Amino acid sequence: MRYIRAFREGAAAAALARQLAAEVDRERDYHLMEFCGGHTHAIFRYGVEDLLPGNIHLVHGPGCPVCVLAIPRLDAAIELAQQPGVTLVSYGDMLRVPASRRRSLLKARAQGTDVRMVYSALEAVEIAAAEPQRQVVFFAVGFETTTPATAHVVLEAQRRGLRNFSVYCNHVLTPAAIQSILDSPEVREWGRIRVDGFIGPSHVSAVIGSRPYEYFAEEYQRPVVIAGFEPLDVLEAIRMLVRQLNAGEAHVENEFTRGVTREGNRKAQRLVAEVFELRPSFEWRGLGELPYSGLRLKAAYAQLDAERRFELKTQPVAENKACQCPAIIRGVKKPTDCAIFGTVCTPHNPIGSCMVSAEGACAAYYKYRRGAVRAAS
Repeated sequence: MRYIRAFREGAAAAALARQLAAEVDRERDYHLMEFCGGHTHAIFRYGVEDLLPGNIHLVHGPGCPVCVLAIPRLDAAIELAQQPGVTLVSYGDMLRVPASRRRSLLKARAQGTDVRMVYSALEAVEIAAAEPQRQVVFFAVGFETTTPATAHVVLEAQRRGLRNFSVYCNHVLTPAAIQSILDSPEVREWGRIRVDGFIGPSHVSAVIGSRPYEYFAEEYQRPVVIAGFEPLDVLEAIRMLVRQLNAGEAHVENEFTRGVTREGNRKAQRLVAEVFELRPSFEWRGLGELPYSGLRLKAAYAQLDAERRFELKTQPVAENKACQCPAIIRGVKKPTDCAIFGTVCTPHNPIGSCMVSAEGACAAYYKYRRGAVRAAS
């Protein structure tokens, strides 16, 4: 805790903010995207935005795995849970995300389906071992951070010979989303989104390393600074980006040296490569179909793949017209641009996924900035 408190020290944050104010070029604006929702929450929780010069603008990115899961994939999970003899096991955030027709896994559970929340992927394997009469499906969602854990439980289920366990895989890849943002018409053609640099996610980078971001710095001339989730981490990362932009440079820097290396966690990478392969295409909420952006189980583990075992199909679903989550995920809009934010759509009655997740931008605005929004309206 002492080590954590050192990165939340108010006097140090104020000093860093003064240094940042002295370094910015007053004749230009800086538009920086914090890709990860964990950074968004840290920025609001600790008032980081209030310490920034007025010409530094933060853009909220799509870095919330619960938020970017396409509705048809969630619909398929609900329909799977409703099949006789099936137990669907999920992390907690997914239970409350609205699917089509205002359904959710939580409502499905209230109607009698066997949907269970776990804190660890390994708990799903233990449930399958304890209840051999049930078909236990682990609803795997997340970026590269949680993918190794899913790979581990696949290998563990195979080692135990569990015939009643499978994985519904919805793991997605961070670099694909960053490229989608940079290639989007909003950035490249219309200028609706300006992104001068990225605050990179530290927990993802602890697994994949900083090397995958070098392409974006070189090809798109956008600097990337990988940052931890404490307020001093974020402030220092912003200062590092400002320095690069002032110097006309674009490369990858690692602020979170205490947890991230260039090569990443090789053991975790080998584990993922053993179990998973790239999908040719995968649908993201707000970003659409992105090539080679999602993972699926390799053929060698087909018997543990819920999509193959249950022959799962997805059907196109129209978004709720009142919900602006897709635009918020792309950085086109802020939560306060949504007409139903904080009124119809609240954490107790979420209309979109961005209000549910602990990393969602709407949840961050509602929790930490609702009073300021009311005062300004």
